[in-house]
Amino acid sequence: MVDLVIRNGLVVDGTGNDPFVGDVAIDGDRIVEVTPAGVVGHHTRGLARREIDAEGLVVAPGWVDVHTHYDGQATWDPELTPSSWHGVTTTVFGNCSVGFAPVRPGSEDFLINLMEGVEDIPGSVLSEGIDFRWETFGGYLDALDATSHVMDIGTQVPHAALRFYVMGERGADHAEVPTEDEIAEMGRIAAEAVEAGALGFSTSRTVKHRAADGRFTPSLTAVDAELIGIAEAIGATGQGVLQCNSDFNAPGELPLLRKLAEVSGRPLSFSLIQVDHAPERWRELLDGVAAANTAGQALRVQVGARPIGVLFGLEATLHPFMAHAGYAPLAGLPIDERVARLRDLAVREALLAEPVDRGFAAWLGNALQRTFELTDPPDYEPPPSASVAARAVRAGTSMWELAYDLLLVDDGRALLYHPFENYSHGSLDAVGEMLRSPHAVAGLGDGGAHVGTICDASYPTSMLVHWARDRSRGEQLPVSFVVKRQTLDTARAMGFTDRGALRSGLRADVNVIDLEGMHMHLPAIVRDLPAGGKRLVQRVDGYRHTLVAGVETYVDGEWTGAAPGRLVRGVA
Repeated sequence: MVDLVIRNGLVVDGTGNDPFVGDVAIDGDRIVEVTPAGVVGHHTRGLARREIDAEGLVVAPGWVDVHTHYDGQATWDPELTPSSWHGVTTTVFGNCSVGFAPVRPGSEDFLINLMEGVEDIPGSVLSEGIDFRWETFGGYLDALDATSHVMDIGTQVPHAALRFYVMGERGADHAEVPTEDEIAEMGRIAAEAVEAGALGFSTSRTVKHRAADGRFTPSLTAVDAELIGIAEAIGATGQGVLQCNSDFNAPGELPLLRKLAEVSGRPLSFSLIQVDHAPERWRELLDGVAAANTAGQALRVQVGARPIGVLFGLEATLHPFMAHAGYAPLAGLPIDERVARLRDLAVREALLAEPVDRGFAAWLGNALQRTFELTDPPDYEPPPSASVAARAVRAGTSMWELAYDLLLVDDGRALLYHPFENYSHGSLDAVGEMLRSPHAVAGLGDGGAHVGTICDASYPTSMLVHWARDRSRGEQLPVSFVVKRQTLDTARAMGFTDRGALRSGLRADVNVIDLEGMHMHLPAIVRDLPAGGKRLVQRVDGYRHTLVAGVETYVDGEWTGAAPGRLVRGVA
C-alpha cells in the first residue's frame, strides 16, 4: 500500500529522456516507483490510498529555482508567492551579494537600504516585515528553519552583508581595501556559514546594483585577494557553491571567476545576459566557460527564459511620464482619481507638450523605441513591428501620445513591457542558444524582488508555454529538455542529489500540468506586503496539482494550506 499514485500521465521525468505515458507511485515524502502505465508493481490499482488521474496531463518534477530574492519575504510569507503559483518546489535566495545576515545590531538599516535599491523592495516593507532576531548567518538559518513554507528553501552568504559586518562603514567605501586580517575574517565567517547550512556564497560586480541612497553595492570593487581569500576558505569546507553577477566590462573578469572556481574547487555560476552595447559578448563568455570546464573548473551560466525587461504602468515603479514636471502633482493621487485627471484633455495636452530631450525623460523616450503593449496572454517575444514607436508611425501619431493612451487602458491598470536585455536583435534567438549550452541552467526569475518593475518569477511557466508549446518566431525546445533545464540541472547546480527527477528514492516534488490548457495571466499590482506595500504578481492556469515532499500544496492554483517545506541546509 502506497499513499498516492499519479496514473496515466505523460511522464517527463527531468532526466531529458523521452516522455512516456506512465504512473508515479509516492509513499511518504519519496517516489517509490515510476513505470509505464498499467505495469504491475507496488502502485497497482487497489494498493494506493489515493489516486490522481493524469490522463492528458504532464507529470514532471517540481521546479528548482536557483535565483530568487525571498531573503526577507521568507521570514513572513509561508506561500512565497508568486513562485509557488508557478510550480516551484525548491527556491534558492541570497543571490547577487544581498541579504540580511550576518548583521550587527544597529546596522540593519544598511542592509535594508541596499536590498531596497538593488532589488526594488520598499524599505518600509522590509523594516516592518523582518524581525531581525539574529546576528550570525547560522542564527538567520535557524530563524528560517523555524518558519513554515509551502516549498523547500535554501540560501547563500551574501558578500555585501559579510563585507559590511567585518569592515563596518569602510566596507561600503570603494576607496577602502580590507586588510589581510579582515579578508581572513570574511573567509572564516563565510566558511562557518556554509558549515552551518548556507548553500554557498554570492557576490555582485555590476554597476546596476546600487543601494537606495545611490551608493554602489559594497562588493562591486572588491579586489581579487578578497574574493580569492573567501573562495579558499569556502573551498576548505568541501561544500557549497559560488554565484556572481557581473557586467564583464573588464578583460580580467572571467579569468578571476575561473580562479575562484579553481582555488575553491567548488562550482561557480554567473548570470549570462545579452546586452545592447556588446550584443555578441555572451558568445565569448560561453566559449570561456567551455574552456574552463575543459580545464577542470566547474563553471555554469544562469540564463533567463525571456528578455530581461521592466513593466511600465501608472501603479508600477516606472512609467514614461513619471519624469514630467506636470505629472508630479498627480503622482500621489489614488489611481482612480489620477486616471480621471489624466483623461482631462488639458492635462493630456500639457504633459505631451513637455520637452523630453534631457535627463530621465530622455531615457524613458529612448526606452519607448523598444516598448510593447502587454497583452493577455503576455507575449514575451513581440516583433519589433509591435513596438509603441512602430505602431505610432503607422497610426500617424507620436509614440508619446500612443503610450499615454495605452497607459489609461483598463482604468489605468494596463502595463507596457520594455525588454532592455536579451533582446538586442528583437527576438529570443540568442536566449535559445544560451539555453542549449551544456553549461547552462535556467535562472534569473528574481522571485521576491523588483516588486514594482518586473514579474519574472513566472519564468518556469514561460519555459514551458513559450519554449515547448507556443514559440512561433523561431525554433522551439523539446518539453523533456525544458523540464530538465529547471529540475535536474538546477538541482545538480546547487549540489542537491535528492530531487530534480521522477526516480525511485528521490523526493516526491511533483507538478501535474495541463500543458495544452496552461494560460499565463497579465501581471497585476496588489497591495499585500507588510506596511501596505505593493507588488506585481502573475497568476497562471494549468498547474493541476503541485506536491512538495509528497504533500499536495496546490490544487488548480489554490493553496491547500499545507506547508511541508523545510530549510535545505548545505550539501557537499
